[in-house]
Amino acid sequence: MGDFRQLPDLALRTLGGSVVHANDESFAARENLITPGPAVFDPTEFGHRGKVYDGWETRRRREPGHDEAIVRLGAAGIVRGVVVDTAFFTGNYPPEVSVQGLYAGDDVDPATARGWEELVPRSGVAGDSENSFAVESGSLLTHVRLRIHPDGGVARLRVHGEAVPDVRVLDALGTVDVAALENGGMVTDCSNLFYSSPQNLLVPGPARSMGEGWETARRRDDGNDWVEVRLGAECTLAAVVLDTSYFLHNAPGAAVLSGRVGGGPWRELLARTPLRPDTRHRYLLAGTGAGTTPVDAVRLDIHPDGGMARLRVFGTPTPAGREAAGLRWFTALPPAAAASVLVGAGVEAEAAAALAAGRPLTADALPAAARAMVTGRG
Repeated sequence: MGDFRQLPDLALRTLGGSVVHANDESFAARENLITPGPAVFDPTEFGHRGKVYDGWETRRRREPGHDEAIVRLGAAGIVRGVVVDTAFFTGNYPPEVSVQGLYAGDDVDPATARGWEELVPRSGVAGDSENSFAVESGSLLTHVRLRIHPDGGVARLRVHGEAVPDVRVLDALGTVDVAALENGGMVTDCSNLFYSSPQNLLVPGPARSMGEGWETARRRDDGNDWVEVRLGAECTLAAVVLDTSYFLHNAPGAAVLSGRVGGGPWRELLARTPLRPDTRHRYLLAGTGAGTTPVDAVRLDIHPDGGMARLRVFGTPTPAGREAAGLRWFTALPPAAAASVLVGAGVEAEAAAALAAGRPLTADALPAAARAMVTGRG
């Protein structure tokens, strides 16, 4: 996808994101920054804090400095761009913002942590606007920090990128939803996103309304709509779930699921199957021809149009898929974290630091113990 805004929002609350720190939220709560959907505004609504805004707003600063909020991403990943949305903030938006990123474990307090990386240098923004900034960093991040200079209000912070899962967790889980955003899955293309983003198909948990799924416009031709998903790793499939929950009068009439590997031709995994409204349809593939041939991408064709709540694709990474996912994760880690992984596998600290500094590495360049952990093979 050429526009980074079509990539998943890694900070979204429905993905597990959380605003874990803000130095001030005098007028409006920090949690609003990662609420799904656009901000709303009622010009007549006032509360005990003053005018009610659907966003984060700090007091009027009377001393030098800046205000800041820290978001723990719902899925660790590589950030490709951020959107600082100042919707409805007109006389009270910050004139400048900056954004930093951090990789840290769950036991670290990000408010006092060191090692923040600049993602967006101090830059001017406009009020009542979606201010977009491309990010060039290739580092794996777990947190982002929004600084506003000097104070004011921001409606939403969108952090678009690609999730990169910790392969050690995938190893422990075994068969997983390899289409899930948190496991490295991502929508790469679709025919229509008129009503909502197809990335919604891959977020954790059940949909809570029709608005939390993917819905296309009504087709007036003989074609059909479709979505393509890059899986978190090449895998063999065990089961799929096609979920039309909350789509009552606008669910697709039928669906076909196809898969491929290495950009090759699509082959049918699930033949054209009727779908019912407001239903989770479960199909077993393990042991069938569809479940024995590796795939690294799937395509869901819906006939002719309509809405889907979730797409789940359960599979087990192949040895090649596990190795590729492990190397991608290890390469994206910040140097100190990569060295720590190697030390944990028994590599001497000095050698671990040198290897981390020399990335990207092939699997055979890693010591045997580290190779087994990173790539899944000895």
